[in-house]
Amino acid sequence: MIRDNIFLIGFMGAGKSTVARALAERLHCPLVEMDQQIVKEQGMTINEIFDKYGEDRFREIESQLILDLGQGEAAVISCGGGVVVRPQNTEYMKKSGRIVYLQASPRTVYERVKDSSDRPILKGHMNVEYIAQLMEKRRALYEAAAELTIVTDKKTADEIAGEILNRLEETNEAELG
Repeated sequence: MIRDNIFLIGFMGAGKSTVARALAERLHCPLVEMDQQIVKEQGMTINEIFDKYGEDRFREIESQLILDLGQGEAAVISCGGGVVVRPQNTEYMKKSGRIVYLQASPRTVYERVKDSSDRPILKGHMNVEYIAQLMEKRRALYEAAAELTIVTDKKTADEIAGEILNRLEETNEAELG
């Protein structure tokens, strides 16, 4: 079991959901997909929330969920790609867990999301250049929030999960050391 939440952050298509499943399985702990949880609680898709209420309202819902998760049982949490846009989200995550930034190249992201229709931020902009621009805008936020950065290109979810666990263990030993 784990003592603290493990928050996986990064751009859409970086592998957060897939790696979160592998990590939760290895740790025998709960898995929370933030976007799925929001869809379930709100009774509408992420696209519908964006269309009906706008991104600001979606980010408020996301912030409340992070606060709620901080009060519950430790879990592996796959965050939405824009979670770091609100500084308080990073603050809330740091209070209740460890933050791991999963990083992928714009080409890898494009290959992973090109057939998806539930990416409201990419509506009408499904191309490598736009993805690269958006990733660059968020990169500093991801890096500032994260305790660890793991590159996911050309690695399996299990390899990435193992790397995360090894690096977190090293960090724990250094903190205690």
